Amino acid sequence: MTGLVVCVAVLAAASVYGVLHRRRSGRVRVRGRDDGKRLGAAELGGELGERATLVQFSSAFCAPCRATRRVLGEVAGMVPGVTHVEIDAEARLDLVRELEILKTPTVLVLDADGRVVRRATGQPRRADVIAALGEAV
Repeated sequence: MTGLVVCVAVLAAASVYGVLHRRRSGRVRVRGRDDGKRLGAAELGGELGERATLVQFSSAFCAPCRATRRVLGEVAGMVPGVTHVEIDAEARLDLVRELEILKTPTVLVLDADGRVVRRATGQPRRADVIAALGEAV
């Protein structure tokens, strides 16, 4: 009987964790620790956009990274003055540590001056990225 209770408790805890993780993954939000952080063309390896820049941290074996690349590329093509820069997290560990990137894909939304204004971990939805761009401009 004790084994059954433990099994049910573990399944319930895992289910709650899964639901919460799924709800948070891909949401574009403000993170207090990003205040004041700026990235320039030297750190990014590419030019900043006139209005905003979408910075994607990816890794080689990350399946959601490919879908995120497609979404961000489409958004950058639709919104004038927005560029998309992809950074290999494994090659830029110094930047990953500095920005506290914990998983891939992670997307940073930078304003025209290179300040981090929004962050998303996981695969973001197109509508959320467009809304975040509205706040970055």
